[in-house]
Amino acid sequence: MKIAFPIQENKGLESTVHNHFGSAPFFVVVASENGKLEILNNQDLVHEHGNCQPLTALGGTPVDAVVVGGIGGGALKKLLDAGVQAYRAVEGSVSENLSLIKENKLPAFTMDQTCRGHQGIGDCVHSKGIEDV
Repeated sequence: MKIAFPIQENKGLESTVHNHFGSAPFFVVVASENGKLEILNNQDLVHEHGNCQPLTALGGTPVDAVVVGGIGGGALKKLLDAGVQAYRAVEGSVSENLSLIKENKLPAFTMDQTCRGHQGIGDCVHSKGIEDV
């Protein structure tokens, strides 16, 4: 399975998983079977809030799943429609979250957990500790 992790700073597997899919400058894509890493620049980094194009952001690189602290409803719907599952990350590194997803310990995002903006009109489910997921 190929899994994309949005990150702020490229430190490979030790990168911290970013809290927002659309505003992450990079993605670490990990092939869970062999551990092969690929670093991608976010190809949709400059977009209007609420208009994230997640498949464009990944530059056409096919993935099976995304692990992120927070994601907007539109982006989540586009990923799900494309057959890409999104999982809620816990605070920590790509490596830590990769271990958790392999153990089926990360919950899938639902539409009621998505970011609805940051102007007081909705809550975001950002990265939490493993005890909170």
